Amino acid sequence: MTLTLLLDLDDTLLNTNIDSFIPAYFQALARELTPHVAPDLMLRALAAGTKQMMKSEDFSQTLEQVFNAVFYRQIDSPKDKIADAIENFYDNIFPTLGGVTTTKPEAKPFVDWALSQGYRIAIATDPLFPRKATHHRLRWAGFEPEQFELVSSFEQFHFTKTHPAYYAEVIGHMGFPDGPVLMVGNDLERDIQPAKRLGLGTYHISDDPTPPPGSEALSWGKLSDLRPWLESTDPVSLIPSFKSIDSILGILSATPATLNGLSRKLDRSAWSQKPMADEWCLKEIVSHLRDTEREIHQMQIKLFNEQDEPFIPRPDTSVWANQRDYLHEDCAVALKEFNEARRKTLNMLKEATTEVSAWDRKARHAIFGPTNFLEVISFIAEHDRLHIQQAWDTLNNL
Repeated sequence: MTLTLLLDLDDTLLNTNIDSFIPAYFQALARELTPHVAPDLMLRALAAGTKQMMKSEDFSQTLEQVFNAVFYRQIDSPKDKIADAIENFYDNIFPTLGGVTTTKPEAKPFVDWALSQGYRIAIATDPLFPRKATHHRLRWAGFEPEQFELVSSFEQFHFTKTHPAYYAEVIGHMGFPDGPVLMVGNDLERDIQPAKRLGLGTYHISDDPTPPPGSEALSWGKLSDLRPWLESTDPVSLIPSFKSIDSILGILSATPATLNGLSRKLDRSAWSQKPMADEWCLKEIVSHLRDTEREIHQMQIKLFNEQDEPFIPRPDTSVWANQRDYLHEDCAVALKEFNEARRKTLNMLKEATTEVSAWDRKARHAIFGPTNFLEVISFIAEHDRLHIQQAWDTLNNL
């Protein structure tokens, strides 16, 4: 049973000293851009763009797109005018900030051991930085980015770490593994609590011998304590549970985000390639998700709103790929339409659950028998997970 490890970077694998590092980073960037933008204006725009990234829940916009929309509007300059200066900053100036940080001696031995165990490892750092900056920070910690299956950055991700959907997007990019998953980090509000809300096991990095107030992590301790804890922990206890309201909503938001990210750099021919003749290609998967969203999931929510204890039908959608000729859909249009349909579904859910008790409304499902609203919506999240797994397998077999 393969463990998937999500590892925070700052003050987990690297002593970052955020209170010193962030001012040094912002001031260095302001100096580099002074020929193009007044430092005070640049710093205000940088802060505003960062704030907007932290608030964003838009699964159709990467955090880079969210940031750029605010930053370049506030400095009143097109991106291409200062693009070379920004690239030079991250290539040549940002690496000099490593002196503000220090390595954690225990980090590399732990990661080397975890890799030797065959664990899948993602660097689950808050994706507020460009990829180049995050890669530099990993090197300061003693690692190469290529050692890890995934490193989150703002070019690729759609949510920051206070959102459970961020963690669903991370494991979505790893194919939504069915086995154990553990999030390891030092920050309660960014690492522990949102990961726990998604349903993941958590390990809180802390020098305190007692659990910090509000931690609720499975365990806690120094990074050097993590290996013996893992060696003594039953992996079955780390298998996630995605049955809570927060976890279900997190997955529903993360699914279009994950598909947007996985497919962003695909050429059109890749959308139509099948791993095997009798399996679906990515175009068919996305078209199926779109039509199921429009015709099944939204219909089910509507039935709950219109009837007491409704009967929930479940038509056979597996035949739609051939009947509706999904193979000849326009892939970009199908994905855009799925995004729009999912946004409508989430809005319908918000309107239908203004009271917590709404999740307890009873129904009878055509397949599963007696059920309630929460369970029916959990079936949507499970359907998402299965097709993210399918899409990930398809892309990895191209």
